Amino acid sequence: MNLIKSFRTLPMALAAGLALSLAAGAPQAAKAQETNLIFGTGGTSGSYYPIGGALKRVFEDSDAIGDVQVVSTGASVANIQNIQDGLNQVAIVMSDVAYDAVEGKGQFEGNKVDLKAIAGLYPNVVQIVATADSGIKTVADLKGKRVGVGKVGSGVEQSAQKVLEAAGMTYDDLARVSNTGYADSVTDMSNGNLDAAFFTSGVPNSSITGLMQTNDITFVPVDGEVAEKLLAAYPYYESYEIPAGKADAYDLQNTLDTVAIRNMLVVPGSLDDTVAEQLAEKFYAYLKSGNVSVGALTQFDPATMDKGLVAPVHPGAAEFYKTVEGGETSSQ
Repeated sequence: MNLIKSFRTLPMALAAGLALSLAAGAPQAAKAQETNLIFGTGGTSGSYYPIGGALKRVFEDSDAIGDVQVVSTGASVANIQNIQDGLNQVAIVMSDVAYDAVEGKGQFEGNKVDLKAIAGLYPNVVQIVATADSGIKTVADLKGKRVGVGKVGSGVEQSAQKVLEAAGMTYDDLARVSNTGYADSVTDMSNGNLDAAFFTSGVPNSSITGLMQTNDITFVPVDGEVAEKLLAAYPYYESYEIPAGKADAYDLQNTLDTVAIRNMLVVPGSLDDTVAEQLAEKFYAYLKSGNVSVGALTQFDPATMDKGLVAPVHPGAAEFYKTVEGGETSSQ
């Protein structure tokens, strides 16, 4: 009798056990569907790295996205190469480097990259700073001087080369070329080992602000014929003015005319549509939340995130922008 009872209750016990097993396994199954991302940024002293840190938590708040690992890199060129090699799944880059990658030009000659945009960001402003005793007042005055041009392969170096080109110069016209990042350029200028350096970033750049506290410096404009040549030759340059007397923009005595290149949040074209849509949606919501923790991300209108980009908007992100009032994605 007891044996018969046991056989009768066995199917019920098995069913209950199976139900518990499925319930316990549900979170793991859901977790398995999440996509982990490696987020390529830039040097730890620039703007890209803290932006990555802020967006890590924003992106991880998505059911489609698991762990986001933020890594410091050599910035734009390195980030795109890492995306091409599958080492990064999301990155911040400058539009000039992204344009070359998409078109197969410059450092990407004959090697087009399947790069897609999630969003356009704030402008990276070309800021050339010289020591006051160097006598450098114009881009032409850089000839025969010791100049920091950014790390090898970085977006800073790309813009430095193009500015010099527009002024009719190459590295050969400089007394010394130093491939230093922001922090090292500041150190070398303070020690008298550099006359000037390029800082292509948001405004203000904390490294420049720090330099100003201990050294007399001159901001070199990128204007006149040099600016005209850049704007005519490259679709990603735009005119930019750093106003005078603005405390959070170096408190300059005079307005500084220069040029700027927009930053972009990019992913490989192969990224899952749902993940790309979530990246755009979470980023947009963060910008509109009023809780943005990195100043550079307050320097552009979220309504322009999908406008005027030099790389095609990812189809997944494009689906999100269609839900935003008046949202129209780039036609490229």
